[in-house]
Amino acid sequence: MFIEQAYKGLHDWWRYLLGFFAIFILGWQIIGVIPIFASAFARSSSMGAFLKSSEEMFLNLYEGESNLYLVLMLFTFIGGLIVLIPVVKYFHKQKFVTMLTARPKLDWKRIFFAFGIWAAFSIITTIIAYYASPEDLQWNFNLMPFLGLLAITLLMLPLQTSFEEFLFRGYLMQGVGMIAKNRWVPLLFTSLVFGLMHAFNPEIEKLGYSVLSIYIGLGFFLGIITLMDDGMELALGFHAANNMIIALLVTSDWTALQTNSIFLDVSEPSAIGQIVPIFIILPILLFVFAKKYKWTNWKDKLTGRILPKEIIEVEVLEN
Repeated sequence: MFIEQAYKGLHDWWRYLLGFFAIFILGWQIIGVIPIFASAFARSSSMGAFLKSSEEMFLNLYEGESNLYLVLMLFTFIGGLIVLIPVVKYFHKQKFVTMLTARPKLDWKRIFFAFGIWAAFSIITTIIAYYASPEDLQWNFNLMPFLGLLAITLLMLPLQTSFEEFLFRGYLMQGVGMIAKNRWVPLLFTSLVFGLMHAFNPEIEKLGYSVLSIYIGLGFFLGIITLMDDGMELALGFHAANNMIIALLVTSDWTALQTNSIFLDVSEPSAIGQIVPIFIILPILLFVFAKKYKWTNWKDKLTGRILPKEIIEVEVLEN
C-alpha cells in the first residue's frame, strides 16, 4: 500500500507536476547552487571572468580543495530538500512519513540492515581488490583531509542520498502512481528518470552512454525494494551506504565523486567491467531482502493496479 499513501494528502496530478518543477528548479537548480556560485564568484578575478568561465576553469577554482568543492556540490541537494519538505507538507497536505513508508513510522532497523549489509560488502570487496591488484588501487590516505571528508560524509552525504530517494522513490513514485493508477508505470518512469539524471556525470563521458544502464538498473532495484517492502527504508539504507563508502574508500579522476579517499583508482576502466558486476550483485541482494522480509505477491506489488481511495477506506473500516 505504499503508493496509496498519497491518498492521505491532496493528490491531484497538477500538484505533482508543479511540485516537481518547484523541487527541481527552485530547490535543486536555484537555491541549491547559490553557495557554489557565490563561492566561485568570490574567487574569480572579475564578473566578466566569472561569466565567461568554462566548466574546466570553474573546477580549477577548487583545485586541491576537494572537500570544499564536495560540500558546495552537496548543497545543491540540500536546496532540493529545503523545497521538497514544505511542498509535501503544505502543498499536498500530506504527512511526510506517509511519503516514506506505509508503516506508522520509519523502520530504522530496516535502514540500518540495508546500510550494514551493503557497507560490509563494499568494504570487503575493496580490500580484496586492493590486494588482488595493488597496481590499480593506490594508497591515497592523508589524515587531515580524510578527517574532513569523514565529517562531510557523515553529516551531508546522507542528506544527498535521502533527497534522491525522497524525490524518486517517494514523491514521484506516489505521484506517477496516482496518475497511472498502476504500479509498473511509476516503477518504470522513476527508474528511467533516475538513470537519465546521471547522463551528465563524468563517467558517462569516460565510458560512454552504455554506463547509464547501471543507473537505470540501480533505479529499478531501488524501486522494486520500495514497492515490495511498502516503504523506502531499505532503499534509504542501501543508497546511503553506497555513496558514503565509495566517497571514503575509492576515488578516481573520472567519477562524479572525487574525494580525499583512502584509495585512488588508477586503472583504465571499461564499460563492461562496470556494468556486469552490478547486474549480478543486485539480484543476489534482492534475494536476500526477499527472504529476510518474506516478500510475496510480486506480480501485484510491482505491476498491479492502484486501488481507488473509496475501496481502501472501506477496507480500513472493515479491518
